Amino acid sequence: MTAGELAILLATVLCSLGFAALIVVLMRVLDTLKSLRGEVESLRSETRPLLAELQLSTDEARITMAAARNDLDRFDKVLGSAEAISDAVSGSGRVARAALSVPVIKAAGIATGTGRAWRRLRRKDAKALAKGERRITRISQGRQS
Repeated sequence: MTAGELAILLATVLCSLGFAALIVVLMRVLDTLKSLRGEVESLRSETRPLLAELQLSTDEARITMAAARNDLDRFDKVLGSAEAISDAVSGSGRVARAALSVPVIKAAGIATGTGRAWRRLRRKDAKALAKGERRITRISQGRQS
């Protein structure tokens, strides 16, 4: 056996050992992959109901958000209308106050003056009536005597 043949024989033996080690490693990787596939399938079977529930709650949240958006839009319209009405009323209130304040003050003054005059007249009538009664009383007392 020559040195070349010995080198070839040694290389063949080493390659055979390397291939054997590679086969062992690949077998372990294959076993690990089978185990990993089983775990992934188990994980999928557990997460499918959770994903379905999550999808359902997401749909419900989407519907609720749409309803809330619609309510918010309606509220915004109502608030805008209320602001417009408030502005209109405050503007007309200022105009009405400016237009009616002087006549109302004058009417109140006239009513107060009329009331005072009426009370004075009633007092004078009451005094005159009292004087007349006293005269009548004196007259009637003078006739009786």
